[in-house]
Amino acid sequence: MSYSVGQVAAFAGVTVRTLHHYDKAGLLSPGSRSHAGYRLYGDADLARLQQILFYRELGFTLDETAAILEDPQANALEHLQARQRRLGEEIARLQRLSEVAERAIEVQRTGVAMTPQERFEVFGEIAFDLSYATEAELKWTGSEGRREAMARAAAHTKEDWRRLMREATAWRAELLTAFDEGEPADGERAGDLAEEHRLHVSRWFTSCPPDMHRRIADDFVADPRAFALVVPPSQQRPGLASYLREAVHANAARRAPARTDPEENR
Repeated sequence: MSYSVGQVAAFAGVTVRTLHHYDKAGLLSPGSRSHAGYRLYGDADLARLQQILFYRELGFTLDETAAILEDPQANALEHLQARQRRLGEEIARLQRLSEVAERAIEVQRTGVAMTPQERFEVFGEIAFDLSYATEAELKWTGSEGRREAMARAAAHTKEDWRRLMREATAWRAELLTAFDEGEPADGERAGDLAEEHRLHVSRWFTSCPPDMHRRIADDFVADPRAFALVVPPSQQRPGLASYLREAVHANAARRAPARTDPEENR
């Protein structure tokens, strides 16, 4: 028995346009045509369409599906096992995103409520990019420091945030002055500013040893969204993120415990 393209579309729950696309791509060409030139699909065509839709539902591309269906030597089991592994990884990623969203909702419920005007008064130009916050949460999943920082941030009062941001604003002004005046990034003044930033993070969010501070500073260069949390775009200068990173690394090296040469103790 033969079926028109409209009938097959209705059976399969796809559009006529999709069937035309499969035909044009050589993935599913109708077994025959009517005297008027209309596509006619037979039972074998319907069976092939069922396979195509099965692989499509699993996320295979049309090219991947064609390779499986057209090559008699293709090992469909291997393709399916590989897809199963990728689906498992995607499920795990979505589960982590769900947990991030749940924590974000909890922060919103327990955090400090601010009107838009109050938020501007407190944070000024500093903007919290949700996409960066989500990626950072995934990057630092399992980090005790990250959990502590989130918990302490959620517990800050409105006045805490005002004090925190006043402190950050004063520090930022000193950083910009040092940069504009050409102070070397590995010099004492820039190092002191790097240390002030490290202590600021420890004071308001989580313990920040030098190694962690290095990783934070690396993000300033790698991701503009991270640096925008420290210096808003309107105040940034070319090279400033790299300058701060270098200062942080120099300060961390300066404060690293001195290593004793084993030969000296012999």
